[in-house]
Amino acid sequence: MAGLLENAARAMQAVDGPRSARQPTATEEIEVGGVDRESLLVNWLNEILYLEQTHRLICVRFHITELDDHHLRARIETRKCDPSQTHIKAVTFHNLQIREVSEGLEAEVVLDV
Repeated sequence: MAGLLENAARAMQAVDGPRSARQPTATEEIEVGGVDRESLLVNWLNEILYLEQTHRLICVRFHITELDDHHLRARIETRKCDPSQTHIKAVTFHNLQIREVSEGLEAEVVLDV
């Protein structure tokens, strides 16, 4: 599940197009809760979006440090950015799925852009 959450965050970043290769300059610690794995995924991605939009950050690297089906703690490496670089409005529950596949877990998440 940690790999799925980190990969989902990277995939959400890719929606806004390529980011410059500049290195992170700060680290944010966050905690997110949810009633199940699906809501935890949506809340995680929305928290990243919140950081970007309200603090004018680009989240560069993601490290899940604590995880269960209802809670996660993570360290996110960030750097300052132009707020116009984010085009995502929200992460939705529409058609949300987390399913087990032979390689592990796979998720389908719809973003409001």
